[in-house]
Amino acid sequence: MSEQRAVILGAAGFIGSHLSDRFLAEGWRVTGVDNLITGTLRNLEHLAREPRFDFIQADVCAPLAISGRVDAVLDFASPASPVDYLRHPFETLHVGSVGVENALELARRSGAPFLLSSTSEVYGDPLEHPQRESYWGNVNPVGPRAVYDEAKRFAEAITVAYRRYREVPVRIARIFNTYGPRMRLDDGRVVPTFVAQALRGEPITVFGDGTQTRSFCYVDDNVEAIWRLLHSDCQEPVNVGDDHEMTVLEFAQAVQRLVGRTVPIEHRPLPQDDPRVRRPDLARARERLGWAPRIGFEEGMRRTIDWFRAHV
Repeated sequence: MSEQRAVILGAAGFIGSHLSDRFLAEGWRVTGVDNLITGTLRNLEHLAREPRFDFIQADVCAPLAISGRVDAVLDFASPASPVDYLRHPFETLHVGSVGVENALELARRSGAPFLLSSTSEVYGDPLEHPQRESYWGNVNPVGPRAVYDEAKRFAEAITVAYRRYREVPVRIARIFNTYGPRMRLDDGRVVPTFVAQALRGEPITVFGDGTQTRSFCYVDDNVEAIWRLLHSDCQEPVNVGDDHEMTVLEFAQAVQRLVGRTVPIEHRPLPQDDPRVRRPDLARARERLGWAPRIGFEEGMRRTIDWFRAHV
């Protein structure tokens, strides 16, 4: 049997690059696609001499001219942090609509399964806690975060339409806060921001009073869930994250301790529509994928901080 081939859109991004590593480790060929708006080729430098990996710099909002065998299409091509999607609002809307449709068409033409990287942001500022996949969400469709939230909600809708009406086998991963090596220092998300500030000896900037909660999943656990989801028969959305919850202030204090620098904590105004709570219900992932996060917060943060020390 010839090698299976995955097309990973957004391969130069944080999670996309780790997924590329996983598929190669499993013996697959990988074609990575990225327009490098938020991704970086630094994340793929270690694959420069890997004969089973090839890279195409292209915008997935243009038709994907990828020929040859395709056994899986994984769509991770979207800005994912508030800094990025507020800087690129139209690109975010386009990649969540036109880009996803182009990716689905590639999967349909190839007879391949399609996996969408959705987000916990489809739940908005949730009124249900923890969030189950059956929850429809509490999203402001005209707020500043809507360019991302609604793009992902549309992406889920068109993905399910391709399953219902065009018989494309689909998987939907609703990804919660994920962290680890290869995150951009300036991407605005809480983990790289707090760690970089502490390593530089700068004040840690906490929005609001810091009582809002988040749940942090290490990237290796995330990739394992994606791998299992792709190879499952589960066509309903699945939460992917860690259900260990902490306040943002507790996280800032943990960063101080793990970095070993007691820098001050500064409070700043809370952005509009910032979610007050965020924790996945993982019952479906446990039942359908046999998956649960394995890497604890302390271990994952130590690995992440070690990586950041080499880049700050």
